[in-house]
Amino acid sequence: MALVPGIHPFLTVLSQHAAMTALVLGGLLLSLFYRHFFARPDELAGMRGPRNTSLLRGNRDRLNVARTLEWQEMYGRTFKTHAMFSMSTLFTSDLTALQHILNRDEIYQKAPIIRWGLSEMLGRGLLVLEDEEHAKLRRIMSPAFSPSQVKLLTPLFLDKAMELVAFWSPTNNAGWTQFNVVRGLKAVTLDIIGLAGFGYNFHALAPGGDGSTGVTALGSAFRALFESSQTRVMTPVRFLRGVVPGLRNILPAPKHAVEARKAMERVGMELLLSAKRDEDGAEDRRDLLSLLVKSNMAESEGQRLSDEVVVAQIPTFFIAGHETTSTSTAWALRALAAYPEVQSALRSEVQSLGTDSPSFDTLQGLPYLDHFVREVMRLHAPVSFTNRLAMRDDVIPLSKDGAWTDVNGVVHESIIVKKGQNIQVPIGAVNRDRTIWGADADEFRYISFHAHLDLLKRGMSRPERWASPLPAGAASVPGVYSHQLTFLGGPHNCIGWRFSLAEMKSLLFVLVRELEFALPDGWTADDIVPASNAAVQRPMLRARPEEGTQLPLRVRRIGV
Repeated sequence: MALVPGIHPFLTVLSQHAAMTALVLGGLLLSLFYRHFFARPDELAGMRGPRNTSLLRGNRDRLNVARTLEWQEMYGRTFKTHAMFSMSTLFTSDLTALQHILNRDEIYQKAPIIRWGLSEMLGRGLLVLEDEEHAKLRRIMSPAFSPSQVKLLTPLFLDKAMELVAFWSPTNNAGWTQFNVVRGLKAVTLDIIGLAGFGYNFHALAPGGDGSTGVTALGSAFRALFESSQTRVMTPVRFLRGVVPGLRNILPAPKHAVEARKAMERVGMELLLSAKRDEDGAEDRRDLLSLLVKSNMAESEGQRLSDEVVVAQIPTFFIAGHETTSTSTAWALRALAAYPEVQSALRSEVQSLGTDSPSFDTLQGLPYLDHFVREVMRLHAPVSFTNRLAMRDDVIPLSKDGAWTDVNGVVHESIIVKKGQNIQVPIGAVNRDRTIWGADADEFRYISFHAHLDLLKRGMSRPERWASPLPAGAASVPGVYSHQLTFLGGPHNCIGWRFSLAEMKSLLFVLVRELEFALPDGWTADDIVPASNAAVQRPMLRARPEEGTQLPLRVRRIGV
């Protein structure tokens, strides 16, 4: 007899089997989750920190730079929070501890779930690899980002910046026009990394481009992949697929992500094959693709890279090479619009050169531009946090004043971590730490236009924070650039940091010479805030976060 009237007994049996299978699978999953998240002891149980606000998401929804600084004021420089499924996470902004964590990459590596998430989108790129694979790939690619190679790319940076000016002011109208500048910045930086690294033209700024990803197949793939909240944010479903490999077939990746990955692999293989055909004429070239192809065709097994690894670097560097630089430049334009005196001072400096095509060395010799960029990068690190996982037990040293007190009042002068401990490196919080940078660490410090003119007369020109000797504490920040953590430090520092800074300075040089920027009428800088709970701190509107990444500014040509 059928359990449900009108349903064939055979179908009833099938449904019973399906229900039993689902019940067994559910029980197995619950067992796995319990063992993975809750059964293991919390090694940080005695460490103070904010209350866990969600069994499912932990403190993740509250995670941002401002909140981290608040927690640091409450609990000290070392405390714990909770990640997905309430996993305990060690937070420390102690500089001695960070020096240890960032330099001991054989112990502290990206968590497997992070590496899996990146590899699912980009393949086995530099951001995914660890240990000798990572070191080998960096050795091969480093010449593409050397000072001498970046010097050769400066004319390309400047030319593309002028294309952006034309893109933003096609009619040469002298009046103000308001639009979202993020689209153009993403377009120009995507064009630059495509041409500079791989000889691939996205045509993102060309007629017919959409102002962000261009008209090419790869550009469309990028838009599908990175404008989706499903791939930008670590949702519980993505998290579960990361920690339980068996779920990856049951809960497949979003269709658009799979299609985008295939498109990137297809274009990457086309670029690789084309470069192999031209390999004879590329012996002395130092662009990224030429270096990768040279290693791909090397006779030595120790130097050879597989096709898979070479192809994976192409989308990796397209993304890393344009997302962060476009975001940093957007925050720079927001600062210029918010502080007109800074904009005037910077324009005075760049116009004093008397040329619209300065060399790399000339750009580096502009002190106000240099120190303006330093302040922007300090205050608006495009990536505010990075993750590490302890691959074995360790004891993390602390600075002399970095001891932490547990919930029982016991003082600890080091941090004992066990294998598998999750660690969050608070990049943005270190860059804004008042104990390092002073009471105004959370503010954009600048000098007035008139003070700048006075400094010019005396042969000086620089924003105030960088004019004086840096605070003693800043000298210990373990970063590769300007005593900041923006580009990290240690073996996994950002390989393209020189490239990114030269590109940003070139863009600002041209944009400030040719255009004037202002906030929309009635707006303040506080109306534009970083995206919360996102890997890259893109600007968005405080009042309308659901509208996504945007930076509306009023823009007009100068001298038209």
